[in-house]
Amino acid sequence: MFSIVFHLKKGFEKALFFWGEGMRQTAKGAETDENASVRKLLEPVLEGLKYSLIELAVSRHRGSVQVRAVIYNGASIGTEDCARVHRAVTPRLELAFPGQDVYLEVSSPGIDRQIKDTAEFSHYTGKKVRCYRTDISDWTAGILEAVEEEGIVIKTKEGIIKLNFDSLAKAKLDSQQSVEEV
Repeated sequence: MFSIVFHLKKGFEKALFFWGEGMRQTAKGAETDENASVRKLLEPVLEGLKYSLIELAVSRHRGSVQVRAVIYNGASIGTEDCARVHRAVTPRLELAFPGQDVYLEVSSPGIDRQIKDTAEFSHYTGKKVRCYRTDISDWTAGILEAVEEEGIVIKTKEGIIKLNFDSLAKAKLDSQQSVEEV
């Protein structure tokens, strides 16, 4: 039995950044083996549909499996996009979890998404972001210009600033900032 939930989230409350070589790092540490295997299973399908998998969570509850996926394509994600992805990945999940009830939730990143890991920044180049910096204990807002190995480059109204991942406590997309402010 499969169900679909269209959930357009605004984001999550906490984010801490970790940078790991050859391993996807999240706010909670390294990605689990089960998440990694489901990610490998779904990413080729999503890439064929021109979507990126921003976040994936696999959890088990009383004999069922819940899969939550956040997708992105550079434009706005609507319910039709979520339904399209749901229809495309459902057969893969049926094969990955035979004989189990699988519930799939596909959602957009949301306009004020909390960026949960360093790998996510590359999806949002050209978008408005706000970063809470530990070096100055304040927010810095601007347009994400580039993502580098050690950090990010954003364009602010004061000019171009490079921020190391080590100095970021949290970051999020900034729908409230106008382009004129930058």
